[in-house]
Amino acid sequence: MTHVPFLIAAYAVFVLVLGSDALGSWLRVRRARTQALRRQQRLQARTRPQPLPALDTELGR
Repeated sequence: MTHVPFLIAAYAVFVLVLGSDALGSWLRVRRARTQALRRQQRLQARTRPQPLPALDTELGR
């Protein structure tokens, strides 16, 4: 039964690698979402139509 500690260590390393991979993926997705939201807000600010002149000043001419 001397191989049991090695199996436990191997599974522990496997779980640690799996966990770090999941954490890295989660952080990458979170950063991509934040960047996409900022990009969308910038584009909306650019494409926002200019305010039209008030009708009363146009009709008063």
